[in-house]
Order: sequence, then C-alpha cells, then structure tokens
Amino acid sequence: MRNVLIVDDQQGIRLLLEEVFKKEGYGTKSAANGGEALQQVKNEQPDCILLDMKMPGMDGIDVLRQLKKEWPEIPVIMMTAYEELKLVEHALEIGAEKYFTKPFDIFEVRDAVNLLLAS
Repeated sequence: MRNVLIVDDQQGIRLLLEEVFKKEGYGTKSAANGGEALQQVKNEQPDCILLDMKMPGMDGIDVLRQLKKEWPEIPVIMMTAYEELKLVEHALEIGAEKYFTKPFDIFEVRDAVNLLLAS
C-alpha cells in the first residue's frame, strides 16, 4: 500500500486530505508541524509528502530542505495559502515536484499524487 504524509498546521485540511487519500486506497499519516513531519519520515518513509508552506516554527521551505537532504527520492508537493511566487519558485528549485494554492481543488491534488506515484 502506498503511503502519503500530510503536513499542515490546519487540522481541517489534514482531515480532508486524509479522507480523500484513504478513499483512494492510500495509507495516510499526518503531522501538524515540521518537526513532527521529519520525525515521522525518520520512523517510516512515505511514498509522497503533501507539505504546507507556512507553519509555525519550522516553515515548509526548511522542512523541504531537510527532506531533500536526507530523503531526496521522496516526492514532495507544496501547498500554500499565499501566492508567493518567489517562495514557490524557491521550493521548486530545492526539489518540490509541484505546488497548489489554497483553496485548492481536492481532486487536482489527488490526481497529482496518483500521477506521481503511478510511475
């Protein structure tokens, strides 16, 4: 079974994404912040990570940097509520596969993950 890690400080978004991916047949884990996310990845590497850009403490860019340093093979999709082009471009340069701006179309996110993990 493929596993998706959902990292977002908003519980509602984590729950919504978990529900969508469970219906698709994925195993899901979630984390409310960057530190929690990195700990989970150390314990068990997911097949894909959905990562919020803006979180208290360690932001998404810092988490992405750490992930790409230690687990470069895990695809990461960024999520942001802000249309911050410079940050988004920076995330893509560091190694994010894709990004979605909130509020996103849940089916587009699902399809992007399905496509990434199909190969």
